[in-house]
Amino acid sequence: MFVVVTDINLVCAKEVAAALEQRNCRAEALAMDVSRAADVETVVNDVAVRHGQLDFIFNNAAVAAVGELRDGNIEDFRRVVDVNLFVVVHGTMAAYRVMLRQGFGHIINVSSVTGFMPGPILSAYSTTKWAIIGFSLGLRAEASELGVKVSVACPGLVQTSIPDRSAYWNVNKEDYLNWLPWRNHMLPAAEAARAILRGVERNREIIVFPFSARVAWRLSRLCPSIFNPLFRRTLRSFRALRLKP
Repeated sequence: MFVVVTDINLVCAKEVAAALEQRNCRAEALAMDVSRAADVETVVNDVAVRHGQLDFIFNNAAVAAVGELRDGNIEDFRRVVDVNLFVVVHGTMAAYRVMLRQGFGHIINVSSVTGFMPGPILSAYSTTKWAIIGFSLGLRAEASELGVKVSVACPGLVQTSIPDRSAYWNVNKEDYLNWLPWRNHMLPAAEAARAILRGVERNREIIVFPFSARVAWRLSRLCPSIFNPLFRRTLRSFRALRLKP
């Protein structure tokens, strides 16, 4: 197995690649701005040529804009869409062309539990995660008879650096992080990766984890309004953090 780790931050990519090497997995790190479609296509094609094939691509990048939409702005909203949604589109389209030529491959796009239930306070983020699920499931139907598999991963809260890359609308970052419900129950990134790989191995259409997220997913499908009282309580609590009324 050979893993290519890409990130706009080459130092971080090298750290991940080095950790893989220590586990007897051959790996390399490449700097790539996934918001640039041409750059993504160049790297994907180069990897496929150098290694003879492209078996998997994991499209995962995200930022957020935290706060109520009434306090937001179009610039932050657009940035969230560009990073969260179009990064997935760029990676998918580049890999899909390669995989169609070779007749096999598996595309894994990372969404979130906020992609199948309302996301107040994270409206821009939730918008992109809903879109990723729809995009991935539509492509899975198109690709199923062409030899290419497509899965979408929908994790619950995972320990990542997203809070450091996010915009905050009329709320202090530290106040929000201290208030954040379930902040002590976030999954370590390594555990999330293992859950995604288990789903990929089984060719799951939608990979939802942990167990609490699967329960929420099923309940929201049975009764879409079931969480509305919880959202109202959450919003009332959050509004105490707003810097300006």
